[in-house]
Amino acid sequence: MKRALLVAAGVGLLVGLGVHRLVSSVPVSAGTAAIYAGVTYFHVAFDLSLLAEAPRFDDRVDRLGYGVGLFGVSTSPLLFAHYTGAGDGSVLGFTVAFVGTVAFLTLSERARRVDDD
Repeated sequence: MKRALLVAAGVGLLVGLGVHRLVSSVPVSAGTAAIYAGVTYFHVAFDLSLLAEAPRFDDRVDRLGYGVGLFGVSTSPLLFAHYTGAGDGSVLGFTVAFVGTVAFLTLSERARRVDDD
């Protein structure tokens, strides 16, 4: 557990510094660093991967709902970038934070299931 915390803190710090170079806002950088620290902690502590098998749904409506939601999650950062028209690093910073949020929520849920077993 100590190893996972150290690695998570290191990755969070590196991502935070990288985002700070794109968006010179300490709260944005700190928030993104915290997200990636959480992602890294669950990845290391529970030996989980984001590339694991995707959830399977038996009902056709559930599969359609999952597909629509996954499409929205994957295209939202690009649509946000197009809508704002910002040419600076803030769009890339938003994308990094958004992807990290999805990764954190996915891995934390998988870790909860592993811990319940």
